[in-house]
Formats: sequence, C-alpha cells, structure tokens
Amino acid sequence: MARLGLLAGVGTLPFEFVQMAKKQGHEIVCIAVVPDVDTRLRSYSDKYFEINVFKLNKILKTLCEANVKEVTMLGKVTKEYLYKRKLVIPDLRTVKLLNKLRKLDFKDDTIMLALVDELEGSGLKVMDQTKYLKPLMPPPQIFTHAMPSEEQMDDIAFGFKTAKLIGQMDMGQTVVVKDKAVMAVEAIEGTDACIRRGGKLAGKGAVVVKVAKPNQDPRFDVPAVGLDTLNAMIETKCKVLAIEAEKTLFVDRFDVMDKADEHDIVIVSVNQESL
Repeated sequence: MARLGLLAGVGTLPFEFVQMAKKQGHEIVCIAVVPDVDTRLRSYSDKYFEINVFKLNKILKTLCEANVKEVTMLGKVTKEYLYKRKLVIPDLRTVKLLNKLRKLDFKDDTIMLALVDELEGSGLKVMDQTKYLKPLMPPPQIFTHAMPSEEQMDDIAFGFKTAKLIGQMDMGQTVVVKDKAVMAVEAIEGTDACIRRGGKLAGKGAVVVKVAKPNQDPRFDVPAVGLDTLNAMIETKCKVLAIEAEKTLFVDRFDVMDKADEHDIVIVSVNQESL
C-alpha cells in the first residue's frame, strides 16, 4: 500500500484520517504544522514530525525523503497564523509564496490553491480530503432527541442560502442567524469564534448553519463540525446546528449527539432539496 502524507492542523479530524487510512493498509507520515495538534498522532503515525507551516521547504523535503507520493491536509490552520507569523521566521520558499499571494489576495481558496501548486510542483499528489472519510458525511437526518420547530426550520433555510452566498464569495462556510436575521458570518477567525460572536449577539436561541462552498474543492477546506463546534454553541446558548448533508464531515458524532441531548440542542443535516 502507498505511504500517505498528512499535514495536520488542530482537531480530531487528522486522527480520524490516520485511523481509517491505516485500516486500509497505508503507512502514514504525519507532519504537525501548528502547535496543539491531537497528541495521538505521534503514536499512531508511522512517522511523525513537527514542522511549522511557515517552513514550507522543510515540509516538502521531509515528505519527499519519506517517499510520500500522495498527501492530504486536515485540521484547523486558520488565517490568523498569517498575522502572527512574526513568531516564526518563514523560510525562503514560504516568503516567495507569500509575495505571490500579495499580488493576488489572501482569500482561503487562493491560499490553498497556491499551496496545492507547491505540493504538486514537488511531485506530490494532493488527495481529496474525504477519500477515507466518507463515513463521516451523513445524509439528511435529525441526530438529536430535540426536533427543529417550524421557526427554526425557516432560519435553517435562510441560513443555508446565506452561507452559500458567503461561500461563493470565498469568505467562509458558517453563518449564525436568528429570526431570519444574520448575527454573524464566518471570516478569518474561524467557525468556533464566529459562533461565539453570533451567539452572543443573538442573546440565546441562535441557529448555526455550516455548508460547503458552491464550488468546493475537495482537496482542502471541506466543512467539518465536532465537539468544539458544539461547545461554542453551548457557551452562547445557540439551539440549532444545521450542516449540509453528504458534504460536511461530522467528527465525534456520537459524543456530540449525547452532549447535544444533554443541552436540548437540535442537530440536523440538510440539503437544498430537503428545505
């Protein structure tokens, strides 16, 4: 079986990938590109390295020396790192990439496509993120004991449409709404901070909707939710989480469902046809 590379960010999704890929006989070379990645990656990966995301040349060299031919990028690496990079001096290859981006823009897809070009230019095929994670992408259903009300379904439909619009603009994938009014849209801060911001503005009872972008590239930034998502909702008394069916990765599903039931939170997966 092929040896697969993993560029790991924060969260449990990288570990889910390692488990599922190893079940199919693959060896995993994991590079943690930010601090605070899942500690289990060190022991479960066949090779494990910690190389900062701004050391691009070392990352590419490490993957090539490990005889990796295919690589995926999973876990949170928010754009905030771009504005904190003074903590780490970028290598020359990263500087060149950042200068290239300055002539374009720093939208999510622009950044990720530039990184894909760097990886594939070094002979590495960037995989579909969901290749080994399809079981985490549920069809339309209700996951919780609590059922959405008619008013909440109206907010879900409104939020779904709004989230698709911001996704088309490559701003983000998440919106927080209440009474068909937008409380927050996801930007540079990421999903969890967006939920906290929107939930606080709503007071209580907000609806969180997360979708794939209309032209989602499956090689990066596939939407995902998990315990961190739910915890942000609990902190700000949000009452509904709606994800796009068959296009969103639902991590730690049963733990999330149990905790949602404890707090009387609704979780549903929907698509355009079911709204």
